Amino acid sequence: MHSPRPAPLSLAVASALLTLAAAAAHAQEASLQTITVDARSTPQADVSGFGDLPLKDVPLSATVIDSRQLQASGARRLADLTQFDASVTDAYNSAGYWDYLTVRGFVLDNRFNYRREGLPISAETAIALDNKERVEILRGTSGIQAGTSAPGGLVNYVVKRPTEQDLREVRAEVSGRGSVLGAVDLGGRFGADRQFGYRLNVAAEDLKPRTFALDGQRHLFSLAADWRVTRDSLFEAEIEYSKKTQPSQNGFSLLGNTLPAPVDPRINFNNQPWSQPSVFEGLTGTLRFTQAINADWRWSAQVGQQRLKSDDRLAYAFGCSAEGNYDRYCSDGSFDFYDFRSENERRTQTAGSLSLKGNVMTGGIRHDLTAGLLATRVRNRFQDQAYNYVGTGNVWGTAIVPADPTLTTTNTNRDERSTELSLQDAIRWNDRFTTWLGVRHTRLDRDSVRTDGSEPTGYKDGITTPWLAVSYALQPGLMAYASWGEGVESQVVPNNLGYANAGQGLPSLVSRQREVGLKGNAGALNWQAALFAITRPVTDIDTCGNPAAPCTAGFDGGAKHRGLELNGDWRSGPWRVAAGMTLIDAKRYGSAEGSVNGQRPTNVPQQVLRAQAAYRIAAVPGLELQGQLSHEGRRNVLPDGSITLPAWTRFDAALRYDTKISGIATQWTFGVENVADKRYWKESPYQYGHVYLFPGAPRTLRLAVTAAL
Repeated sequence: MHSPRPAPLSLAVASALLTLAAAAAHAQEASLQTITVDARSTPQADVSGFGDLPLKDVPLSATVIDSRQLQASGARRLADLTQFDASVTDAYNSAGYWDYLTVRGFVLDNRFNYRREGLPISAETAIALDNKERVEILRGTSGIQAGTSAPGGLVNYVVKRPTEQDLREVRAEVSGRGSVLGAVDLGGRFGADRQFGYRLNVAAEDLKPRTFALDGQRHLFSLAADWRVTRDSLFEAEIEYSKKTQPSQNGFSLLGNTLPAPVDPRINFNNQPWSQPSVFEGLTGTLRFTQAINADWRWSAQVGQQRLKSDDRLAYAFGCSAEGNYDRYCSDGSFDFYDFRSENERRTQTAGSLSLKGNVMTGGIRHDLTAGLLATRVRNRFQDQAYNYVGTGNVWGTAIVPADPTLTTTNTNRDERSTELSLQDAIRWNDRFTTWLGVRHTRLDRDSVRTDGSEPTGYKDGITTPWLAVSYALQPGLMAYASWGEGVESQVVPNNLGYANAGQGLPSLVSRQREVGLKGNAGALNWQAALFAITRPVTDIDTCGNPAAPCTAGFDGGAKHRGLELNGDWRSGPWRVAAGMTLIDAKRYGSAEGSVNGQRPTNVPQQVLRAQAAYRIAAVPGLELQGQLSHEGRRNVLPDGSITLPAWTRFDAALRYDTKISGIATQWTFGVENVADKRYWKESPYQYGHVYLFPGAPRTLRLAVTAAL
C-alpha cells in the first residue's frame, strides 16, 4: 500500500509524545492508578467519557461486550452483537458488506459514530473482532463524547493489550457450509523488571456461509505492545492489518404492493458470472503515552491513524421501471439490474488527543475533572464509478445479464478537519448527591468536490453541545439519575443518481435527549431501568432518491423517539441469566409528505427482547448448556405505515465443555443458530429511496475448540 507523507497533525502529536516521554523520568513520583475490572458486575466503558468510573455509577446507558462473550457467541462482525442489547437492532446488514446499527431507533452514522481506542474512525469497512478486548455501545445522544454524530449512540472498539501472565491460546472453528477459522492469541511480559509487554493476534478464515455465491476469505494480523517507562509513565503502541474479500448480498424487496412470504435466505442476487467480491483492506494503529503527575492527577497524549482501501462491487437490484416504481421490485418478481463498481476507494483518518484528568477539593466538595483536546483530519479519495443499467433480473436468481463496467458516474472527494475542546466536572456534594456537567465545542471545516473537479462545496461551523445530569444514591447499590443533553450530526447526500445534490454536505442538525433512570447492584443481581425521549431533525435522503426524477435532498420535519429500557443479569450457583427489553414509541412529525406524520419511522420495531441463560450441569463437570432468545416486534416497511413487517422470534442454543487433554486446558463449543430453522424477515431498512428486506439466517451449526497451551 502506498503511504503518503505523514500529515502535519501526525508529526506534531508524535513530536509531543517523544518530548513528553523524555520528560517523564523527571516527573513527580506518583504511580499510575491500577484499575481492576470485574466484567460481571462493574464494567467500565471508555466510550462514556468517564472511563475511570464503573458504569453502575455513571448517569447514562451503555453496554460492554467483552472478549469472552465475543468468542463464546462466535461473533465475527458488529452485526452479530445485536444479540446482547435490546436497544440495538440491524440496519441494512448485508453479508459481505460493512455493518450498520440502529440504537434507540436511530441508525448510527458510519462516518462519525464509531471510535477505536477512543479516537474517531470510519466504520465504512469490515472491522475484525478477533483482537478486540471489548466493544462498548453508548445508548443515546453523544454530544459530550463526539463533536458530530447521529443521536442513537456511539460504538467504541478496545483492542486486546499485553497480559500479566503468559498467554498461549489457539482456536479453530467450523461453521456454515464449511467455513474454517484458525486464530492465535499470544501475550505476556519480558525484560529485567517485566517492563515490556506484548499481545499478538493472528486470524485467518475461509468463508463459506449458507447463502449461495458468498464464499470469501479474511485475514487479520495485530500487535499491541507497552513499555512501563517508570512506575508513573506508560507508553503503549498497537497496530492491526485486516483484509476481507467476499461478495456482498443484495437485499430483497416488496413485490409491487405486496409483502412476499419470507424467502429462502440462501438466495443471493449477486451471482452473475461477472460478479466480483467486495474487498475491504485496513491498516490502523495508535500510540498513547500516560503520565501520572501525582496521586490525584494524570495526563495522556494519543495519536491514531486509519487507512482504508475498498473495492465495492455489486450486481445491484434496484427498482422496477416497468411499473414506474423505483423503491421496490415488480409485482411479477422482476427488477432492474445495475452493474455497480466503485473501486480503489481510499479513506484516511488521523486523530490526536490530549487529556488531563484529576480531582480537587473546594470547601469540602470534590470535583472530578476532565479536560480534553481532540483534532481530527479526514481525507477521502475516490475514482469515477460504474452504475449502469444492464437488464432485468428476478427474485429467483436465475436471470443472466451482461456486464457493463464503464465508469459513467462521477464520485465525490471529501476533506474534513475538526478541532474539539471538552470539559467535564462531576461535582460530589456528599456521599449521595452528584451533579455532572459537560460541554464540548467543535470547529468544523468540510470541503467536497466531484472527481471531475466540478461542483466544489464547503462550509465551516462552530458548534457547542452541553450535557448535564444529577444522580442520587438512594441506598447502597441503588442510584437514581436524570440527564439532559444535545448532539449534533452532519449528513452528506449519497453519491447516487437519484439526488440532484449528490455528494454535498447538509447543514448541522441538533438533536436533544432527556433520560431518567435507576441502577441497582445487589450481590448476584445487577439491573438498570431507563426512560428516554429524543427529538431529532430528519432529512428526506432515505425517501427521495428516484433515478428517474432526482430530488434535492434536504430537511423534512423531525422524529421523536420515547422509550423504556430494562436490563439485568443474575448469577447464582450453576445459573447465569441476562435479559433486556426495550419499548419504543417513535413518531414522525412536520414532514412535507403528510401521510408519514404520526407514523413510526421505517425499520423501528415496537419492542425488542433479548435473553440469555446458561446452566452448568453438575453431573458432568465442565459442561454448560446455553440458550438464547431474540424477539423483535412489528415495524413499518413503508414510511406511511401501509405495509408492516410481522414480529419474529428466534432461538439459539449451545453446549460448552471445559476440560483438560494431556494437561492442556481446552474448551469445546457446539452451537446452533436458529434452532427451529424459522423463516422470517429480519429487518426492513428504507435506504437511498428503496425498500429492502433481509431474511433471517437459516439454521447454522458451529463447532469451536480453544486450547490454552
